[in-house]
Amino acid sequence: MKKDLTGAFAWGGGILVVALVASYARHHGYVDSDTVTRLVVGLNGLMIAWFGNRIPKTVVPSACARQAQRVAGWSMVLSGLAYAGLWAFAPMQVAITAGCGAVIAGIAVTIGYCLWLRSRAKAA
Repeated sequence: MKKDLTGAFAWGGGILVVALVASYARHHGYVDSDTVTRLVVGLNGLMIAWFGNRIPKTVVPSACARQAQRVAGWSMVLSGLAYAGLWAFAPMQVAITAGCGAVIAGIAVTIGYCLWLRSRAKAA
């Protein structure tokens, strides 16, 4: 539990530091505002991928829950990497639309798989 909390605070602090440094660089003319936005928002995608990687490593009591965790982990890692990649390389409007769509799709896959596991368990 303490390790998870430490990692979460490290990500939060890291994003704040990057945002402050990027804002300072923009204020002094080293980068433009588009770059600052892409950098900070793209880090959110990497954070989603990191948390997705952590999901299957937690202990749960049942095999069904472990299956759901594996799918949730994969879907969050892939959607987080897609989000970060889109914010790094795609045009701004595409990054906004497709990036948010990727994260929503990852969440939908996870919820859909959990509901499918639940209906399969009720049928058995």
